[in-house]
Amino acid sequence: MLGRLNHVAIAVPDLAKAAALYRDTLGARVSAPQALPEHGVTVVFVELGNTKVEFLEPLGEGSPIAAFLARNPDGGMHHICYEVDDIVAARDRLKAGGARVLGDGEPKTGAHGKPVLFLHPKDFTGTLVELEQV
Repeated sequence: MLGRLNHVAIAVPDLAKAAALYRDTLGARVSAPQALPEHGVTVVFVELGNTKVEFLEPLGEGSPIAAFLARNPDGGMHHICYEVDDIVAARDRLKAGGARVLGDGEPKTGAHGKPVLFLHPKDFTGTLVELEQV
């Protein structure tokens, strides 16, 4: 079911500062900021040869990232994203096995314009898992 690792997401209190650190200090290619109001975040992607690192900053007062940063003021790893061929089939298989899909269980459009779902961290060794259809 799982394909390749798509990205590792890191919540940050200052998106511009994090992007500049990776761009200027590490010499990485960093995308332009992208606001995702449906998810309550603004993101940038650090492009690597075989995957990406996503930086997340809260967008709006109801942002789930704001609560994460309240517990982790310096930021930290927020989730890991894996690719799947068929997100609905993956969701149905996971739910049948007892995994909890967050939200209403329906895929939403993610930062790459593709369907995504999030899985409860308590079902996956304490890690929030995002699935993205490729």
